[in-house]
Amino acid sequence: MHFNALIFDFDGTIADTLGEGMRIYNLLAKEHGFRELEKDELRELRTLDMKGLFAHLKIPKRRVPLLLNKGRRLLKNKIRSLPLIDGMEKTLPLLRERAACFGILTSNDSENVEAFLESHRIRDLFTFISATGQLTGKSKHLRAIARTFSLSPPEMLYVGDELRDIRAARKAKIASAAVTWGLNSENSLAAENPRFLVRQPAELLEITA
Repeated sequence: MHFNALIFDFDGTIADTLGEGMRIYNLLAKEHGFRELEKDELRELRTLDMKGLFAHLKIPKRRVPLLLNKGRRLLKNKIRSLPLIDGMEKTLPLLRERAACFGILTSNDSENVEAFLESHRIRDLFTFISATGQLTGKSKHLRAIARTFSLSPPEMLYVGDELRDIRAARKAKIASAAVTWGLNSENSLAAENPRFLVRQPAELLEITA
C-alpha cells in the first residue's frame, strides 16, 4: 500500500531510549518519593497503557507534567550517545524514498530529537519534527499535520510503539503501524487492532511497497 506521508513516533520506535528512560525514572522516583522500578517488572509494565502505568506506579496525575519535564531535561545529557533501534539505520533511508512527507510526531522535546538525529547523521531524512509537549493530544497533531501538508487521511501512516499511538491514529482516522520492539508488548498492541503489526524494521518496507 502506498502512503504519501510516513510519520514516526520517536522514543522506542526510532531511538532505543527504554533503558535510559527507566534509569531516569528511578532517579526521579528516588527524588520525589515514588516507588522505583525493578527490571523484572518490565514484562508486566509493557501490557499497560499510560493511565495504567501511572496507576501501577501510584503517581498522581497532577505530578506527571513535572516528572516528564524533568525527565526530558535529564535525557538531553545522554541523547546523543543512545543507539538507533537495530535495523532502522538501513530502513529509514529506503522508506524516505517512498514518501514525500516524512516526519516525527513525539511527546519528547524537539531539541532532544534534533540532537539524536544529528548525532546519527539522519536529520536530513525528515521533513518535519512535531513535539506535543505532553502525553496526550497526538490525534490533534496528526490532523494538524494533514492540514499543513494538504494530506488526506488515507495517504498517512503513523508508526509507533505504544497503545496511545494506535489510539491517536484511529482518532485521527489514519492508518497505524504498531512496532513490537518498543514500550508496549506485541499482545497488547495487537489487541488495539492496528492496521499493521511490525516485528522488524525491514517489515516497514513491505507494508509501504
